Amino acid sequence: MAIAIITKEDLQQFKVELLESIENLLQGKTTEEKLWLRTSEVRKLLNISSGTLQNLRINGTLPYSKIGGSLFYNKKDIEKLLTSFKH
Repeated sequence: MAIAIITKEDLQQFKVELLESIENLLQGKTTEEKLWLRTSEVRKLLNISSGTLQNLRINGTLPYSKIGGSLFYNKKDIEKLLTSFKH
């Protein structure tokens, strides 16, 4: 069995490579696009008040799904809404 000596420089290089790998994994997850958005995310995206969002739900302009006490909006429905108001 061969003996390998690990130096401080080896450990430092391992740390750098490990951190880069973790960072790449985290960046990959944040770039994934969500299919369903919560109320707060939709309000930020559209820059509208909660009352305006409620009106969009009530008049059927923006479909939603309710699970428990939370409302979810399909991102494709929001994109359709935005394109329908383009001039």
